[in-house]
Amino acid sequence: MSNPELQTNLEKYARLIIDAGCNLQPGQELFLSSSVETADFARLVTRIAYERGARHVTVKYTDEKISRLHYDNCALEVFETMPEWAALLNNSMVREGAAILSIISDDPEAMTGIDPAKAVANARAAHAACREFYDALDFGRNVWCIAGAAAPAWACKVFPGMTDCEAVDKLWDAIFTTTRVYAENPLAAWEEHRASFAARTRLLNDQRFDALHYANAAGTDFTVGLTKKHLWNGGGDITVDKTPFFPNIPTEEIFTTPDRLRADGTVVSALPLIHNGTLIDGFSITFENGAVVDFSAEQGYETLKSIIETDENARRLGEVALVPFASPIRETGILFFNTLYDENASCHLALGQGFPDCYEGGTEMDAEALLEAGVNKSATHVDFMIGTEDLQIEGIKADGEVVSVFEKGNWAGIFA
Repeated sequence: MSNPELQTNLEKYARLIIDAGCNLQPGQELFLSSSVETADFARLVTRIAYERGARHVTVKYTDEKISRLHYDNCALEVFETMPEWAALLNNSMVREGAAILSIISDDPEAMTGIDPAKAVANARAAHAACREFYDALDFGRNVWCIAGAAAPAWACKVFPGMTDCEAVDKLWDAIFTTTRVYAENPLAAWEEHRASFAARTRLLNDQRFDALHYANAAGTDFTVGLTKKHLWNGGGDITVDKTPFFPNIPTEEIFTTPDRLRADGTVVSALPLIHNGTLIDGFSITFENGAVVDFSAEQGYETLKSIIETDENARRLGEVALVPFASPIRETGILFFNTLYDENASCHLALGQGFPDCYEGGTEMDAEALLEAGVNKSATHVDFMIGTEDLQIEGIKADGEVVSVFEKGNWAGIFA
């Protein structure tokens, strides 16, 4: 696309992130995290945040190449603690009521070959030192949003064989397509999207399923239990103090938190998973009584193992998400090598932390009460994709009635 056209669409996209993703309010703080590779876009987002009346925008830049140097040169013990200043920054931002925005553009292979134990230690340390920060997001006290931005390393992985400029331009086009930026009125398109989520979540919540059963020809044969007070949410159903926002742009998922003690059977991956800059592919996971008891991977086995061993509850599920195979992201035909996008092209599950707002009254409960109620508590939350073109999902009620939820990878029956 021409440079003026690109700039016009970048403006529309940045406004969508601030207005719909963060729903930034006049006088509110914004805490923006961005790679140095996407600094120009971060500046644009910052300008628009101030146009919308932001009190102050705090920007934190990250650099994957420097992070890689840390992993290659620092001892494991360095990753076992988080600097006090870094924890103070995160925790103080949520205390100020800031909207938390992450602009991601990760190189899918930036951390290939690092010691997984260091990444696990880093995650544990961050979760412990920034408990106030993570609790504010998990318990619905602060608005948060994750959105993508094109950068050369990511773009060239998605579109190999192109020059950096060609690949970045093509990736921006894909981002604009999947986020409805090309709609005549992107904000109106997202409000319509929100309404479609609300309609399906009402239908799912009315069913009061006790469990879901998944099956496909790839080898997935899996049953996951739901709590008696589970709530289905859509990507636009989330609110903080009655302020709606979109935690992910793009988003196509309807999700809930399962019963952490009830998962049995095997799930087979449908798409690769990128975790901490390492590719995990061709993997399967087997559960018994809610916990992982076996797993395999053609690539990235040690990284998958490190996810499952992050802490005692990382081997249990925190999310089940329903995404039709015919989603706009899948229909692009692009493998993004980025979970934000790929999880919205496929039904997925997540190991680790559950969502308090997916349990009736959950945001008013403490972590121990939620754990007792079946909502998982962990220092990690890792989504992995299992949705295929032939995926069948059945909702099972407590009285044994079976309702078709997905047929041939898409919504079925009353949900279609």
